[in-house]
Amino acid sequence: MKNRFGPRELSGAFGDIGTLIPFVIGYIAVVGVNPTGILLSFGIFMIIAGIRFKTPFPVQPMKAIGATAIASAGAVTPGMVHSAGLFSGLFWLAIGASGALKWIAKITAKPVVLGVTLGLGFSFMLQGIGFMQQGFALPYGIWRDLSVVQIGFTMPEFALRGITWQDMLTGIFLLALPQIPLTLGNAVIGTAAEQKRAFPENPISEKRVAIFKGIMNLGAPIIGGVPMCNGASGIAAHTRFGGKTGGTMIIIGGILLVLGLFFSASVLTIFTAIPPAVLGGILFVTGLSLAMAARDIGSDRRDFSVMLLVAGLSLWNVGAGFLAGLIAYRILRHFGG
Repeated sequence: MKNRFGPRELSGAFGDIGTLIPFVIGYIAVVGVNPTGILLSFGIFMIIAGIRFKTPFPVQPMKAIGATAIASAGAVTPGMVHSAGLFSGLFWLAIGASGALKWIAKITAKPVVLGVTLGLGFSFMLQGIGFMQQGFALPYGIWRDLSVVQIGFTMPEFALRGITWQDMLTGIFLLALPQIPLTLGNAVIGTAAEQKRAFPENPISEKRVAIFKGIMNLGAPIIGGVPMCNGASGIAAHTRFGGKTGGTMIIIGGILLVLGLFFSASVLTIFTAIPPAVLGGILFVTGLSLAMAARDIGSDRRDFSVMLLVAGLSLWNVGAGFLAGLIAYRILRHFGG
């Protein structure tokens, strides 16, 4: 498969900004993460993903870590976020290289994977509706702000210099560890399954997904990036809006590189100029695409029940839904014949 750069790839490049932009805004405005580092790290690894996998293989923020950091209203520092990224990188690189994921994927039944996908789909649809209810109104004075957007070359800084032991401990126990079940269910097993469904001619194993995740999260914190993952929702988003090759990721990665190098001082102004309803529409369509994968569940009522259980719990916590689904599937198979 060769990478293309036509209109469909350009359209697909923006398919996942509904999840990217709100987290970037929160990390910069609330947590105080350097705009240059966060944009450059996303841009670099999006381009690498496009070149390496030659499909719209997504690069997204780790959602549990991002949500916790942003919701903490300033109690979480950039150093804690970078520490969480480093730990996540070491963890997933070790898990991927050890071969443990092969065993985990083997015992993970199809209705569990589809349940996670269905739950995430509904979650994105609900978030999208919430954004769309905010309408197309822009903040007052946004056009005045856009008229004075600053352009200037900015290089990333070495972001690990001031990290303390408190940053490390808080980053690991408050941010990184609670993210692991979500990443396992959605961003490793779910992503590999969605990649196989969308691009059966170019499957990516759970091991490769985990190792790439480890490399990303070891590299990003060095220049001030945040914890990143590769979610099933991102594949659905990019493909739903037209992306078919890695050119999709190279395009959006290149745009983020330019923003990070030349517009980092004004990136909040630029991103807040996008109406919430536009982001909501993108999230809703992405969620719908994910939810439609549940059509492959088949006619077995036990599988259907497990899928619904996982989906329902995943609306609250994907990790809990994933683990409950594994247990329920084994119980139903054992006692149901």
